[in-house]
Amino acid sequence: MAFGSIVEEPGAELQAATARRIDVETPFRIEFARSSRTRGGAPTLVPVTEGGAHVRALVLVLHEQVTVADARAILYRRETGRLNDPGAASRAGWIAELPGYQGMSSCFYTALEANIPPPLTAQKLAEFAVRSAAGPSGASLRDGICYLQQQKRRGIATPLMYPYEEEVLARTGARDLDEAWRRVRSGSAST
Repeated sequence: MAFGSIVEEPGAELQAATARRIDVETPFRIEFARSSRTRGGAPTLVPVTEGGAHVRALVLVLHEQVTVADARAILYRRETGRLNDPGAASRAGWIAELPGYQGMSSCFYTALEANIPPPLTAQKLAEFAVRSAAGPSGASLRDGICYLQQQKRRGIATPLMYPYEEEVLARTGARDLDEAWRRVRSGSAST
């Protein structure tokens, strides 16, 4: 099940293994509650037990010849970029399973834990997003502002999403997220 960046960026291996897609809503709530190391500390969507919302997602149905172990390994490699650690996927506790979901024998999803200390606020999320956009992650469009914009384009809505966007715009003096990203990258943001 894909509910974050994996929807638009599944990676070549997962894309090739996908036979079809099913539009669903997450059976759990998600929120921008994890600071991602690979995105320069940017807030990313993860399952949460408090707050959050059920959001649009995709079940990527894999070709019949893909085994359950292969499916876990593909998800592991997509999320970590680690291609040469054959047994790691079976030990990855952050790969969760929904047996029987949508009539499938197994449905895996990324269930990384929230790691942004409470209270989770729009101000805190905007701070992380702007900082990530100013750094190397921003240069490769893997920052918080770009991630927020990607989720907005997909029609994702969480309780913190709109206040978070408004705070990014206020901090950068921008009219929209494109302008916010440009202002941060050029050093002209009013943060």
